[in-house]
Amino acid sequence: MRQAGRYLPEYRATRKRAGDFLTLCKTPELACEVTLQPLARYPLDAAIVFSDILTIPDAMGLGLSLVEGVGPRFANPIRTSADIFRLGIPDPDIDLSYVGNAIRLIKRELNNKVPLIGFCGSPWTVATYMIEGKSNHDFTLVKRMLYDQPKLFHQLLELLAESSLRYLLAQIEAGADTVMIFDTWGGVLSTPAYLEFSLRYLKQIVTDIDDVVPTIVFTKGGGQWLESIANTGCSAVGLDWTVDVAKAKNQIGDRVALQGNMDPAVLRSHPMTIVNEANAIVEAFGAHPGHVFNLGHGITPDIDPDNVAVLIDAVHSRSATILCNSSI
Repeated sequence: MRQAGRYLPEYRATRKRAGDFLTLCKTPELACEVTLQPLARYPLDAAIVFSDILTIPDAMGLGLSLVEGVGPRFANPIRTSADIFRLGIPDPDIDLSYVGNAIRLIKRELNNKVPLIGFCGSPWTVATYMIEGKSNHDFTLVKRMLYDQPKLFHQLLELLAESSLRYLLAQIEAGADTVMIFDTWGGVLSTPAYLEFSLRYLKQIVTDIDDVVPTIVFTKGGGQWLESIANTGCSAVGLDWTVDVAKAKNQIGDRVALQGNMDPAVLRSHPMTIVNEANAIVEAFGAHPGHVFNLGHGITPDIDPDNVAVLIDAVHSRSATILCNSSI
C-alpha cells in the first residue's frame, strides 16, 4: 500500500529533483528509482510499480494536475453526455508508454529477486474523480449521474473497464507478475449500486486477466461484500482494517488469498504497539497458506520510516514462528 511515498526522505529528495508528482510518474528512470527505494531500505517480499490510479483519465485528455496538500484536479471534468462521447480508449503502448517503460526498467533492476505488482484504479473509483473533477468525499455529482442517468454512466464505466483491461495487459506484457485493482471508493455505495456499478466491472476486468497472472481486488469499505468479491474469480481479496481477518479467512479464505490488513494509523504508535498489532493479525490468520500481510490502506506521509522497519521485522518474525510450530 504505497510502499514509496512522502514518509521516505529519499523519495522526497527524488520528487524534489523531478519537480512535480506527474513528472516523477512519467519519467521511467525516476519511477524506477522510487519503486526500488523501499526495497533498498526494507526486506520486502514484493515491489509495486510507482504510478497513480488516474493515469488513464489523464491520457484521455482531462488535464490532470496534482496539487501538493490538496490532491488531484481535472481541468476538463466529465459533466455531460457529450463529454463522455468525446473520450477514447488510450493506447497503453503510446499514451501510457511511460508506465510500461518503467516496469521494464524495474524488472531489469530487480533481476527476479522479488515479484513486481502492477495496478490500476477501478472504473467506479476513477469515474468519481473524472466527474467530480477532484477528490470530493461527498460524491455529489457522480452519484447524481449514477442515479439520474444510469445508462450514460454505464457507458463511461464500460469505456473505463476496457481501458483498464488494456492498460493492465500492457503492464503484464512489460513484466508485471501480478496486478491489483484499487476500488478505493466502492465502500461509499449501497449494496445494489456496488454490485451494479462497481463489482460488475471489476469482474469484467478480472475475467480477462486471471488466467494470465494472479489478480488482487481491493474494495475499501467492502467487508460486507467479501463473498461477492471472491466470486469475481480474482486470486486474492484485499482487506481494509475494519475486517476481521480470521472471519474473512473462514468466509472466503479457502477460495482466495487474503491481503491486509493493519490500520495504517498504528504506525504512529509506540514500536511495541506496532509489534503487538502485527502479531495479532498474523496469529488471527494462523498457519495457513494465502495471507499477504499488508496495511489496510495507504501509508501516510507522517509515518516514521523506522516504525515501518519495526512492522516488517515483526511480521517476518511472528510468521516464521507460527509456521515453524505448525510443522512440529
